[in-house]
Amino acid sequence: MYEKKLPVELDCGLHLFMEVMNGKWKISLIWSIHSGIRRPGELHRKISKASRRLLDTQLNQLVEHGIVSKTSFDQKPLKVEYNLTPLGETLIPVIELTAKWGEDHRSVLEPLFIKEQYA
Repeated sequence: MYEKKLPVELDCGLHLFMEVMNGKWKISLIWSIHSGIRRPGELHRKISKASRRLLDTQLNQLVEHGIVSKTSFDQKPLKVEYNLTPLGETLIPVIELTAKWGEDHRSVLEPLFIKEQYA
């Protein structure tokens, strides 16, 4: 398994937040689960730009950090569902506020990214 070269900084709440949320697809995974998409196949279809392996890795990290719970059902074929934990639910207002910030500043930020894309 991957071992980090730098130690995790725990001296600041922002560092803790960034450590938990570090990963391109984690916010999308949390939001999708919050929106009712709970099965791994459904999550992969919803976030189709990410590989299944990457989504599985980030889901496992969210489980390890107590943001998401994983339930495996004893049946054939195997059925797995993910749900937000109470701790994970506390991230929803943060994600909503962050999305609002992006929308509020879209007119300034979007042209910068479009210019970067064609540079």
